[in-house]
This record gives sequence, structure tokens and C-alpha cells, in this order.
Amino acid sequence: MLNFIIPFIVLILVVVFIHEYGHYYFAKKYGVGVTDFSIGFGKEIFGWNDKSGTRWKICWIPLGGYVKFFGDRNVFSQADQEKIINKYSTEDQKKLFVLKPLYQRAIIVAAGPFANFLLAIAIFLSIYMFIGKDFTPAMINEVQNESPAQIAGLKKNDLILEIDGSEVKSILDVSKLIMMSTSEFIDFKIERFENELILKVKPNIVEAEDNMGNKVKKRIVGIKLSPYNNEINHVKLGPAKALYHSINEVYFVCISSLKYLGSIIGGSGDSSQLGGPIRIAKITGQVAEIGFIPFLSIMAYISISLGLINLFPIPLLDGGHLMFYGFEKILGRPLSQKTQEGFFRIGMFLLLFLMFFATFNDLKDLGLF
Repeated sequence: MLNFIIPFIVLILVVVFIHEYGHYYFAKKYGVGVTDFSIGFGKEIFGWNDKSGTRWKICWIPLGGYVKFFGDRNVFSQADQEKIINKYSTEDQKKLFVLKPLYQRAIIVAAGPFANFLLAIAIFLSIYMFIGKDFTPAMINEVQNESPAQIAGLKKNDLILEIDGSEVKSILDVSKLIMMSTSEFIDFKIERFENELILKVKPNIVEAEDNMGNKVKKRIVGIKLSPYNNEINHVKLGPAKALYHSINEVYFVCISSLKYLGSIIGGSGDSSQLGGPIRIAKITGQVAEIGFIPFLSIMAYISISLGLINLFPIPLLDGGHLMFYGFEKILGRPLSQKTQEGFFRIGMFLLLFLMFFATFNDLKDLGLF
């Protein structure tokens, strides 16, 4: 059990710290007072005060964190600024978040999610520069009889160029792109005898186990791959190329995640694959046992997910705050406090529902349902 819990806590501490530090950095840059920088919720385990009066603390429930600004109940658009102005001295007003220009408030709020994206980019950059990235072309070595691939017309020695419009840069990309596909048919662009063909494959969806023994629903097309000309092409990249591929990986994960969520909303996606803290902790522990580099990779992917989810326009999340700022920009004034509170209740319901649903999937995955 500790093998799962310790890596999970380390991962969450790093990812949450980076997220909250994004908010903190720009808050300090624009002169906003910060009273608390908390990793975790609930009762404080330990903490300290810095020179500016910020309380840095670690709390018992390590499933998030927050940065609390001077004088603020929240970081929504405040409709009662007159009361705020009258409550504080001129000097203290300079430290109030809600009295800062709209663009500064937006940057402070958006900085958390983008810090998560930067963490992922930094991790991928380090891996590609010092460990390397695989660029081995993917060639089909075997097509199983009566499989979706055979029915679609895929053949041995076909070179896979693209899947669903995404370029296959490595033999490792094939399973990832098949898994991330949300369409009924998967488009395979292949090269055969110097001719390029596009074939539509309807995958079989089967209950299976991944490499770590977790139950998953896999999209199976029925092919086995081998390196092109039996040559492995694994290279360490220079800074510019490593940065390009790092940004591209973050972009790919974001787009794929949005497509997946869109398919669930549309009714065609498999919602059973949505997981919560329990599943994340389990996978993190399993990956950590494989090695430090896989652990860093899963940290990057969790960081991307945290950044992306926080940009959703749901009150309580950073994207919800940005949505309110958008209304404020369009209307020229903040929404009324009553309207914002109505959105807040809707956001609370949505988040509680998602948490319940993800936790239910986690418990079902553990065989408790």
C-alpha cells in the first residue's frame, strides 16, 4: 500500500505546488497580497511565515491546494467594490486582488494551469534531451486472420504514416493513437509499394488488462508491428527539437483529452475509463516501481490533465473565474453577486457529480462494486 501512497503524494505535492506557484508568482508580480500558500486542505501539519507575511503550509488532505489573497473571499469578479474600498486603507487597497486591472487578474488566474503545462514541457524536454526520443517507423509485421485490420485491407509490410490524421513518428505512437481514438472507424494512412493509401478500420472493443494488470477496455485492430528494416531509431535531441516535441506532446494530450470528453458528452465515449484519486494513486505507484523516468512521464501527464481541467469554465475552477472576467469585459462591469452565486452552485453540483462518478469508477475497478 505504501508503494502506491508515497509516489502518489510526491506527485501530487509537486504538481499542485507548481500550479499554485503560478498563481503566487504573478500575484506578487502585480503587488497582490498573499496571506496563505497551502499544499493540501484541512488542518495544517506544519508551516512557516516568510518576510512578506505569507503563511506557507502543508495540510493533511493532499488532494489540492490554494493561494489565498489578502482580503478576498474568492477571486470571482466582485460586485461590491465600494464596500471593499471603504473597508481598507489606501495602502491596503493596493494589495487587494479585486481592485487590480482586469488583465492582471486574468493573468494571475490563468497562470496556475499554464504553470502545469510548463512543468510537463520541462519534463518532456529533459527526457528527450538526456534520455532520448524514439523515431522508429512502424511497419506491420503481421495481420491477424478475420481481424478488423484484415477486413479493412491492411497487409504485412505496410508502413503506418498517420492514424486519424496524426502523424506516426514512432512505433510507440501506434498503440497510443489507437487507444486515444474516439471514432467508430480509425483512419490508417499507410505506405505500400511507394503508394499512399487511407484505410478505415473499425476496431473491436474488448475487456483486457494493461501492462500493469489494470482492467481496461481496449480498441483492438489485430496487427503486430516491427521496426522498419529492423532498425531502432532512438536519439537524444538538441534543445530546439526537444522543445518542439515537448510542446507538441502537451498539445496532443490536451486535444485528445478534449475529444475524449466530447465523445462522452455525445454518448459515444467509454465513461468507465474516467478515474479519480484512487486510480491515479494506483497507476502512479505501479509506474514508480518501473523506474524514475516513467514516474516523471506520468507526472507530466497528470500535470497536463490538472492544467486542462482547471481551464474548464466551471465556477470553483480557474476557468470559471476567467469566465466571470470575460463577462466583466463584455458588459463593462462585474455580474451581480446573486448571479455569480447561482453559477457557483451549478459549478459545485457539477464538480461533486464528477468526483462521485470518478470515485465510483475507482471502487468498481478495485472490485468493490
